[in-house]
Amino acid sequence: MYPAKLITVAKSRFLEEKANEGGLSFAEMMENAGRGTAVAVRRRAGCEGKRIVVLVGPGNNGGDGLVAAHYLWEMGARVTCYVWKREVEGDANFRRVQADHLPIIWAKDDVSFQALRQLVLEADLILDALLGVGVDRPLRGVLKELLELVREILAGWGDAHHLAETVPAGPRGSAPLVVAVDCPTGLNCDTGALDPATLPADLTVTFAHPKVGLLRMPGAGVVGDLVVADIGIPPDLAQEIHLQMATASEIQTWLPARPAAAHKGTFGRALIVAGSVNYVGAAALSAAGAVRVGTGLVTIALPMPIQPAVAANLTEATYILLPHDMGVIASGAVKVLQEQFDACDALLIGPGLTQEKETVEFVHRFLGLERAEGRGHIGFVSVAAEKEERPQFPPLVVDADGLNALALAQEWWNKLPAGTILTPHPGEMARLMGDGTTAKEIQADREALAERMAARWEAVVVLKGALTVVASPDGRVMVLPFANPALATAGSGDVLAGAIVGLRAQGLLPFEAAVAGAYVHGLAGTLAREDLGDMGVSAGDLPQRMPLALRRIRRTA
Repeated sequence: MYPAKLITVAKSRFLEEKANEGGLSFAEMMENAGRGTAVAVRRRAGCEGKRIVVLVGPGNNGGDGLVAAHYLWEMGARVTCYVWKREVEGDANFRRVQADHLPIIWAKDDVSFQALRQLVLEADLILDALLGVGVDRPLRGVLKELLELVREILAGWGDAHHLAETVPAGPRGSAPLVVAVDCPTGLNCDTGALDPATLPADLTVTFAHPKVGLLRMPGAGVVGDLVVADIGIPPDLAQEIHLQMATASEIQTWLPARPAAAHKGTFGRALIVAGSVNYVGAAALSAAGAVRVGTGLVTIALPMPIQPAVAANLTEATYILLPHDMGVIASGAVKVLQEQFDACDALLIGPGLTQEKETVEFVHRFLGLERAEGRGHIGFVSVAAEKEERPQFPPLVVDADGLNALALAQEWWNKLPAGTILTPHPGEMARLMGDGTTAKEIQADREALAERMAARWEAVVVLKGALTVVASPDGRVMVLPFANPALATAGSGDVLAGAIVGLRAQGLLPFEAAVAGAYVHGLAGTLAREDLGDMGVSAGDLPQRMPLALRRIRRTA
């Protein structure tokens, strides 16, 4: 599978036109799209004996749905087509489902939607092929009523099913799976805006390349799992597009080999500078993230008083005890850490350090920074001579309070080692920018701002949050396809930073380490959500699922 470029609706149509001019007909693309949808449904839910309702609309999206209906029937499903509206004269795909003798019900003939109600109550799966990517105005009329009815039934599934007199005996345990063809009807595929009547999908099968609106909130919240089906469009037609969606198939090509004759040194050493008396868990969680992505040796450098508590929760790490001031790292720790550089393959600084004056001074001395005028409360620290003598930095990841310390320094981006990875959430990003941009403004333009600041700072930027964005100074930008409320918990970012530094220590390049670490973290969160639900997942649940996430990624063909 070629890289999944994120494209606009206009670009999608342009690529289809170019492919058609190159000899791949629109009819062939529709056939490939419908067949790809059917294959994705079979992989997700199986087909043999399943009752599937295909909601059919006009245009190409309805055509894709009709093709899918044919192939689902061939795969053993019991398929009914429910047609909102469609011009069928000359429609070969409609004639084919007629030849298959599939039941076809027209909305115009379904008084009060009684037939639709019964179909939904009996269905194992509903395929939304009503409008696709062309939505740019509010849904209204019969289409809106149709979608609202399906939403209502699914929302009250247990009660609705119990009250239905003609449903087969034995209450169904779960509502039908909803699969969207190209995109859920009512989602604006350029902006991510969402119509209130949109039917949320459990799975969306999009074609050739994902559309940007599928990975923008609030629309991303109704996409469900996102699968990209190849419909034959040559990948070189999208070669100039630099915005991508991260995929397991690409990431598995980056993961380091695990040779049988390996030893712990084969898989690198990560040094993590983290923790304070107020944030003991940050050190343990970030180190656990590094351990669980396969790092050979993880060393935690931390204030001496918290070592027993951290070690009790993480027996696999080694420790460097640092000078401290009331339980936070003191500036005298700089020399101790510099002596470790030669034995270190990657370094993470920041989780749980606090923003105490002593610790900020330590970060500035460590990185060779000077306080910017008017920022913060710490005194000016001159480090010019010290900076000239300090040893070569290992590959660097800066997270959390390390970022907050950077934001207090003048022109900090000019002092960072090449290939540095920064992992801000929107609030930290706003502080780093230092120009009055708010977190809300950052959220409204995540991809563009991450790209711009990565170029300005000459660093890889991991802009965290739902649909994390990773941007490289060379212009590459990847969006992670994870919007998971289970990850909105204290310590989740510490685990992410640990995963990134662990992969960097194993030899991945900065951009690849950042994307792969974020993907493994996001997939581990998905697995935790599947096991535990939306509520109650803790950051400590993530590291133990990272090996499972890595195994799933490695099995991706």
